[in-house]
Amino acid sequence: MLTTLIRGKVAFVIKAISLALITAVLLMLTQSAFAQEQYAIALFLAIAIILLNYTYFSKKRVPLKFFLPGVLLLTAFVITPILYTVVMSTYNYRTGNYISKEQAIERIKALAVESDPDGTAFDIVVGRYRGEFALLASDINNSSYFISTVSDRIPLDPESLEIDEIGVAQSAPDFTPLPPGKISSSKAASLRFKFDGEYFLTIESLNVGVVLRQTLEYLQPTDQFRSLITGALYDDNGNGNYVNVDDPEEKLEPGWRDPAWFSNFARLVQDDRVRTPLFSVFVWTVVFASLTVITQFAFGLLLALALNKPIRGRRIYRSILVLPYAVPSIMSILIWGGMFNTEFGAINEILGQQIAWFQDPTFARVAVILVNLWLGFPYFYLVCSGSLQAIPGELLEAAAIDGANPRQVFRRITLPLLLQILSPLLIASFAFNFNNFNLIYLLTGGGPKQQLDGEIAGATDILISYTYQIAFGSNIQDLGLASAISVIIFFIVAAISLYGVKRSKVLESFS
Repeated sequence: MLTTLIRGKVAFVIKAISLALITAVLLMLTQSAFAQEQYAIALFLAIAIILLNYTYFSKKRVPLKFFLPGVLLLTAFVITPILYTVVMSTYNYRTGNYISKEQAIERIKALAVESDPDGTAFDIVVGRYRGEFALLASDINNSSYFISTVSDRIPLDPESLEIDEIGVAQSAPDFTPLPPGKISSSKAASLRFKFDGEYFLTIESLNVGVVLRQTLEYLQPTDQFRSLITGALYDDNGNGNYVNVDDPEEKLEPGWRDPAWFSNFARLVQDDRVRTPLFSVFVWTVVFASLTVITQFAFGLLLALALNKPIRGRRIYRSILVLPYAVPSIMSILIWGGMFNTEFGAINEILGQQIAWFQDPTFARVAVILVNLWLGFPYFYLVCSGSLQAIPGELLEAAAIDGANPRQVFRRITLPLLLQILSPLLIASFAFNFNNFNLIYLLTGGGPKQQLDGEIAGATDILISYTYQIAFGSNIQDLGLASAISVIIFFIVAAISLYGVKRSKVLESFS
């Protein structure tokens, strides 16, 4: 009935209104991205607007109407992040090297200032003098007053000024104060006003100005910085920083994102500070993912075999076993973290021991495996139960008639058939646990680790949590190196997934 009513002009009007709303939102986002100089995002949104309107107003692009939204979302949220990560892995992109080179030059020039020997400061009023930005400065100790513009300093006669009770000039001839609310947003906040010789006056707060001088100058023809104090030269070291020609260890901050090509990948092999923890983390990641799959599958299969027999209350038992799967994993992990608490945890209370579960590497790893077993066995119980039902009963009866005992039936018939059915799921589970960030981060934080010794990788860190620590977990955030490790993880997981797809033979139906 509804499809009969929504046809013809009514359907066209609904489609036009929907597209108009979507286009309006995308246009707003495009304009915002363009205003923030995010040109790649703006271009993508503009292309999306054109494709959406062309596809849905055309009568000949029926298949594309179904695929286009998925293609756009896939491009925006899967392909683009992957490409961005790959690109960032080829850059020196870390703390102190976030911005572009042009921005870094401007920041270095802005930060390369020092106060005069006396640390001179004045009470000021920000305003305009004869149309240009200026400061009305008061030296109340010496009863001296002047107006400072960008190019000139004009002494003032105190008799011509309006001075408050503490001796600060508030107005002067031809001087118009700016409202306090407009000072920080005006161009005056970043200007340098004339003072004396190489020294200039700049705004430190709404009513205080300080005397500074420039310590570095940028030599554009040679792309160098020169110290105005010592004469030292600073060259581009090709790695995102200007460094002292005579002392390469001395560098100017901030630096900039600079192409490092394959140096981040080379560090994974050549830098001992990266290679050693990375190798140990990789080994533990493989062990963790393998043990998780083996224990979850074995326990799930054991329960499925037990409950595959006709016993009283089987439905109740099955419902109870599925409960851990129904509880949000974050809640379960946090609850287990409390249960493993050394002093107040329920597990130590039951055991009558004071085991430092999260302070000892071995106990911490055992705890991680146990908690992951709790989180994952219901899934394998469900899939094993379904798979057992799919095994033909005739095979089991034939084996029993031939004299096979239950153990031989399980080892020679049931288990091989289950592995053949479930091997893609086992591989997928291995790939998932290879990147099981939530468990490690919420339960142990990757620890235990010796942070005072500068260790980044902890005993329970897997590759993904180790990558997170490199990117965000310390004072030095090395996003370029983290991106390189992410690329390696991507290829490992992709290889595992492709192997699983090949073993499952799901693509053969499309050939």
